[in-house]
Amino acid sequence: MKDIYQNARKLMEGFCKVCRQCNGKACAGEVPGMGGLGTGTSFFSNIESLAKIKFNMRLVHGVTTPTTSTTILGKKLELPVLAAPIGGVAFNMGGGVSEEDYIRAIVNGCHNKGILGCTGDGAPAFIHESGFDAIQAIGGNAIAFIKPWEDKELFEKLEKAEKTGATIVGMDIDAAGLVTLRQMGRPVSPRTPAQLGKIISSTPMKFILKGIMTVDEARLAVDAGADAIVVSNHGGRVFDSLPGAADVLQSIASGVGDKITILADGGVRSGGDVLKLLALGADAVMIGRPFSIAAVGGLQKGVETYIDKIKAELIQSMVLTGSQTISDINESILFKKDR
Repeated sequence: MKDIYQNARKLMEGFCKVCRQCNGKACAGEVPGMGGLGTGTSFFSNIESLAKIKFNMRLVHGVTTPTTSTTILGKKLELPVLAAPIGGVAFNMGGGVSEEDYIRAIVNGCHNKGILGCTGDGAPAFIHESGFDAIQAIGGNAIAFIKPWEDKELFEKLEKAEKTGATIVGMDIDAAGLVTLRQMGRPVSPRTPAQLGKIISSTPMKFILKGIMTVDEARLAVDAGADAIVVSNHGGRVFDSLPGAADVLQSIASGVGDKITILADGGVRSGGDVLKLLALGADAVMIGRPFSIAAVGGLQKGVETYIDKIKAELIQSMVLTGSQTISDINESILFKKDR
């Protein structure tokens, strides 16, 4: 990974410093770019909420070769990880690689390693077009995320996503405050429960709603017919002073975990972080910036190398907590002072 990071640092100069510790401190307020909005506190919260969680180490057991595979939304994954939807290479990552090469690296790398890549959306049409082309080229085995545009554009993009062969689609409703889109004169907006119900029922694809940070909105997503939610503050890029995803995940999982698939993202930097979110109630975990850096720095090989790294770390963490399978993971592996 060292060579990949070095190359990414060169290609992303001025947009991402590819810090040894990616915590948002050096890039606060750098939007466009890879930083967090405003003071960067929402980005910091994602990192800090995961850092404060500790494990119970257990080694008196027989777990030596954990099984990392799982199934979500009808798709078998070799590990419970998805590449989060990020696009806009030119204005967020420096343009050192093309949008087409970037998203193919994400989608193909994930496909080859048995997980799912997600594609992003944005004001320039080539962002979603590159994503749709990449999904179609691998037979639909990826997830297109579409922003909450006005109805005409939104429904047209849902139809295009279905034509790629994809069986799952997502809407990142947490993009509603994106500065970059406002600057381009292309605002996106929240949706009422009734509007969400209309959107979800308009497509045969399974539907993920990304940007859920409260129990009440998780219940509204269930009522609207969503198949999955992503507990996410959009990487701290849309609203300052938000809690980290790990701060709210457990309460959301307790409230709706038996009714809907729960994904989570925000600040994940290691296989241990993946395990923490699974223990808090996520069915699978999305990772954003690290995948982007791997793709820019090494294209498909970079993505595949990064997936191997995360998988090795997850296996090690499962061994050290006595977790044989993904379904075995629960909050008992997390340290609490009152235990």
